[in-house]
Amino acid sequence: MCGRFTLTQSGWAIAQAFNLAEIPQIAPQYNIAPRQQVAAILYNAEGKKRQFQELSWGLIPSWAKDKSIGYKLINARTETVAEKPSFRSAFKQRRCLVIADGFYEWQKQENHKHKKQPYYFRLQDRQPFAFAGLWEKWQSPDGEEITSCTILTTEANELMQSIHERMPVILHPQDYDLWLDPQVKSLEELQQVFHPYPAESMTSYPVSTLVNSPKNNSPECVNSQ
Repeated sequence: MCGRFTLTQSGWAIAQAFNLAEIPQIAPQYNIAPRQQVAAILYNAEGKKRQFQELSWGLIPSWAKDKSIGYKLINARTETVAEKPSFRSAFKQRRCLVIADGFYEWQKQENHKHKKQPYYFRLQDRQPFAFAGLWEKWQSPDGEEITSCTILTTEANELMQSIHERMPVILHPQDYDLWLDPQVKSLEELQQVFHPYPAESMTSYPVSTLVNSPKNNSPECVNSQ
């Protein structure tokens, strides 16, 4: 799964990496947690271009009676995303890029049943990247509007297997346009981006349990232990 991640790059670096016309104004985030705002890229059909937007992490389906369902829908499994009622509509026509430059996962400790060691994962080249995401717009009976998202997960690559059996879907830059294009609806065509990201292009290391609390959002969260 993916329950915490980081985005510490500058707006300029993000604009360069994702070919954005405008430089987004964002602050470094070292411990992004569910229900927080995340940086994302959607496809603007009218302008036929990529559009930067902040979304609430935890997808709220348009038919949901209560926004609290978002807590349960921070991730969507690639194996079932096209069928699940919560995701299938967004999968067909509302896909997005969730921008990150690293993420955390916790490893169970054999000698300590209740203790878990957090690890930080990033690309070898330290560049920002995109998780495959879905987005949805929800409105409450009293008029509150929330645009939210979820992050897709797939089986773990060799780097992650000893830590967790799942990992987020990290897209290759050449697949960004395919994933964003609402005209592409073929499951077979979209499934080609679901492969685990190459382990040799990533690195990981243990970090402090500071990341266990979403209140902690400082560079110390990603320091190697």
